[in-house]
Amino acid sequence: MNKNLLIIGAGGHGRVVKETAEAMGCFEKINFLDDNSEIAIGKCKDFKQYINEYSYAFVAFGNNELRMKWIENLFEAGFNLPALIHPTAYISPSARIVEGTIICAKAVINTNVVIEKGCIISIGVLVDHDSVVGECSHINTGAIVKAGCKVDKLKKVDAGVVYSGE
Repeated sequence: MNKNLLIIGAGGHGRVVKETAEAMGCFEKINFLDDNSEIAIGKCKDFKQYINEYSYAFVAFGNNELRMKWIENLFEAGFNLPALIHPTAYISPSARIVEGTIICAKAVINTNVVIEKGCIISIGVLVDHDSVVGECSHINTGAIVKAGCKVDKLKKVDAGVVYSGE
């Protein structure tokens, strides 16, 4: 299996995804598919044409529902969906990060936290112990998820918010 990564979406978040993947140092080639970008190698709808050249794919759309749909499409097509974790993030050894999720720079994922499939954990986020971040949620820059909280599937927690599950 090759170590090539295809990123769906070349906007601002897509470029963060690419830089995170590059910082991890485990992919040989990284390219984008996007319908409106000059840096993309093709259109999103053509993703199946790239399955032999790219073993891994990652959805870089900020829209939670759209990201969920594309994750399902890529999985069904046979792509591997990595979890991307920036080297400056702290991930507790007891935490579980599920496929298709990005943990950005300087984030902290504490003891017994579960980050479900397809989440965006933005730069500087703190997720305290025994919390669960539901599938395809987005915890935005500098937000804090307090200990023992459940963030519902597809939820967006805005930048700087201290989230207690209410």
